[in-house]
Amino acid sequence: MPRVGLTRDTLVSAAADVADEIGFDRLSLAVLAERFGVRDASLYTHVKSLADLKESVALLAHDEWADTLGRAVAGRSGHTALRAFADAYRAFATGHPGRYAATRHPVPPERLDASTGVTRIIDTCFALLRGYELTGQDATDAVRLLRSTCHGFSDLEAVGGFTADRDLDASWRRSIDALHHVLTTWSKP
Repeated sequence: MPRVGLTRDTLVSAAADVADEIGFDRLSLAVLAERFGVRDASLYTHVKSLADLKESVALLAHDEWADTLGRAVAGRSGHTALRAFADAYRAFATGHPGRYAATRHPVPPERLDASTGVTRIIDTCFALLRGYELTGQDATDAVRLLRSTCHGFSDLEAVGGFTADRDLDASWRRSIDALHHVLTTWSKP
């Protein structure tokens, strides 16, 4: 019999919180069961396996991240939108490390197709770049640069990879300003 109040949604949400606390790679059914004060076996009423749980956390994380990025760029364009997008990206990646790691977890295509999170993230990236008048292959290349810049900085920050005696936020702003310059001059010879 399922525990009263324990649903698939509450379990997945709690798993995402646990992943933020201890790391997505350390997430297990045993840790989650302990959190709820139940035996591991009782969780199988709500999830098929650890793989199912991790895929569900990944889908939840994509949805939350898409919401965050969408809110950040809404009503903005150009440099203002780029800064808002980048700041929201960095805040999500460093503020929710387990969820962010989950967004890189492989999810079967049929489960991804049933969710809108990934599509909304991609759409937000391309919408941002329309402000720079980038389309087609230029836009695809620019999205890759945008995501690589944000991911690389955020990932290095999260693991303490920046040790120079320089304000991290100043370096971040400088990086985003440089990215703005690149995007502004992308199509010019």
